[in-house]
Amino acid sequence: MDIRFEEAAVSYGAREALAPLTLSLTENRIGVIGLNGSGKTTFARLINGLTKPTAGRVIVNGRDTAGERSTLPEVGFIFQQPQNQIILPIVRDDIAFGLKGRGLSKAEIETKAEGALARFGAAHLAPRRAHELSGGELQIAALSAVLVTGPNILILDEPTNQLDLKNRALVQKIIEGLPENAIVITHDLELIADFGRVLVFHEGRLAADAPAADAIARYREIVA
Repeated sequence: MDIRFEEAAVSYGAREALAPLTLSLTENRIGVIGLNGSGKTTFARLINGLTKPTAGRVIVNGRDTAGERSTLPEVGFIFQQPQNQIILPIVRDDIAFGLKGRGLSKAEIETKAEGALARFGAAHLAPRRAHELSGGELQIAALSAVLVTGPNILILDEPTNQLDLKNRALVQKIIEGLPENAIVITHDLELIADFGRVLVFHEGRLAADAPAADAIARYREIVA
């Protein structure tokens, strides 16, 4: 993973959503914390090209996001409400949807779709309807649908939001075991407590960039 922000900023008219930011991200696990409206989601959306900088540049694995017409295929994004990104009612079909148009046979698509679930020990979810899934199962389905397309960077926005303890533990274990690079945006401080690097955003600016313990201490000062 090689992500570079070069004085990258986002403004909407007179409102500055993210102040000019310069930093490099190369670590396998990076946490992002901050109050609501602090700029952390804008920061994350810049990485996969959902948001384009209004000033400066964001370079992801050598590609300038401003020059891309759509989101970057090497960056997967899991939204706060994973059910909102599940398009088709049957889990297997939804995962397979992302592989359409890639020159694969129907059998190859089905194999890859079921394999995406199997890596999480969740092959049994393939025939299930999305609206029947628990919170943790929804996260697995959404993860599988994103990862089946082969991104090497994964952004997870509040992955444990509104999960009970059992499903939260399941999602935490999955994140810990991902071979892909992961950027985790969260209010769940325990989730990123052992991360080597955590970014703290406040009022559209980077307030801290440190190992988890130091970053969390700074965040607690902000919210105190």
